[in-house]
Amino acid sequence: MAKIYALALVMFFKILVAASAGNFNQDFDITWGDGRAKILNNAQLLTLALDKTSGSGFKSRNQYLFGKIDMQIKLVPGNSAGTVTSYYLSSLGSAHDEIDFEFLGNLSGDPYTLHTNVFTQGKGNREQQFYLWFDPTKDFHTYSILWNPQSIIFSVDGTPIREFKNLESRGIPFPKNQAMWIYSSLWNADDWATRGGLVKTDWSKAPFTASYRNFNAQACIWSSGSSSCSSSPSGSSKEAWFTQSLDATGKGRMKWVQKNYMIYDYCKDTKRFPQGVPLECTVAT
Repeated sequence: MAKIYALALVMFFKILVAASAGNFNQDFDITWGDGRAKILNNAQLLTLALDKTSGSGFKSRNQYLFGKIDMQIKLVPGNSAGTVTSYYLSSLGSAHDEIDFEFLGNLSGDPYTLHTNVFTQGKGNREQQFYLWFDPTKDFHTYSILWNPQSIIFSVDGTPIREFKNLESRGIPFPKNQAMWIYSSLWNADDWATRGGLVKTDWSKAPFTASYRNFNAQACIWSSGSSSCSSSPSGSSKEAWFTQSLDATGKGRMKWVQKNYMIYDYCKDTKRFPQGVPLECTVAT
């Protein structure tokens, strides 16, 4: 009887926690682009397009307050210089929180730059940038954000590349009170995206197209001022992602990525921060 009751509690929690699996009509609204964004293949595929007139974008129907968010993306192939494909979580307002993946295009044969950032209470300037260890235009790859009360972990194909820990005990804000939507867009940023704006978008290659599939959210939905997770029965166990952290293997894989593929780290940019790098860069964890 106890086993049946425990199983019922777990199943109840799983119903309360969103577990979407890639129906773009159910999970997202196309928000801009005047027909350049398309939902295809029985809502299993979404494409964004960019031409000289406009880019395009979409937004989740749900807001989330903590979760594990996965999306498979195939980036703009060929000469993608000047284009940016963004995929991020964000709340609204001048004191918003935000968790960013941005993919900065490049000339054919040159690597994409994967740009990450974390905003807390409207303050960002926490950029880390990476090259990828594969060609992200040849096939779909999974880009994940794990956001729980302990940390934010960015991963690519299951390999962690960055961790932003909750260091509120040291006076460093952490995103935990503002529910966020998921956004994605494909847009022209040739004033800065490729080599600081030196390489412009080649519009003869337009339209540029990025593709999305296999969205999955194990997450707490925020609605009408409350979280779906907080209404779970007393004593029920939250799913693993809610307390997940990097183990020794995960930390080792992240160090490998950062050693071999990180090309910019705000924590090491003393020219940008002549008065000292941000506090979280100096806290040993």
